[in-house]
Amino acid sequence: MLTMEFLLTALVVVLIPGTGVIFTVTYALIQGRSAAFYAALGCTAGIVPHLVASIFGLAALLHVSAVAFTTLKYLGVLYLFYLAVVMWKDNQGFSFDGDTESGEGWRIAIRAMLANVLNPKLSIFFLAFLPQFISPASLTPVMEMMVLSSVFMLMTFVVFLGYGMLASGFRNAVMRSERVQRRMKKTFAAAFAGLGVNLAMSER
Repeated sequence: MLTMEFLLTALVVVLIPGTGVIFTVTYALIQGRSAAFYAALGCTAGIVPHLVASIFGLAALLHVSAVAFTTLKYLGVLYLFYLAVVMWKDNQGFSFDGDTESGEGWRIAIRAMLANVLNPKLSIFFLAFLPQFISPASLTPVMEMMVLSSVFMLMTFVVFLGYGMLASGFRNAVMRSERVQRRMKKTFAAAFAGLGVNLAMSER
């Protein structure tokens, strides 16, 4: 179950930059370490529904149903475009004056969670990924799936938070220029839009 093969494979999967990593790095650069924590927390929470769907076989239904997959996919596309527009229109400077307030932090977490919840490809990925590490002779496959899912979530949070801390350190060192900040926000907006286009073009 918890083999070195699983741990290494899961680590590689988590390290590959995707929507969650881009979201966490974006808010780490804009608002600092506290924002990175909330973003990583939200991204991790956002994979819970997909893991639950995989454990109980709901992801298979999503894979079979073109309507369900397409509906969730385009909700995700619209949400990514929404994030892109919000970032593009944001003219406020980056925050360098302390921690993110709790209310704003939870708003970041909710945005991060939605970015992952509305990506149907995650359910299908976990449906294909996790069962590979369950023994066919196992008497408790659901329990083993839950253990593997919990370890994967912990790795996700730690790695995403690590990305966020690195991004926060980078911004404190070189990103005081308002011109640089504006350009970075446009870049983040373009990245979210690009993720939306990529999701829109994806197949099951």
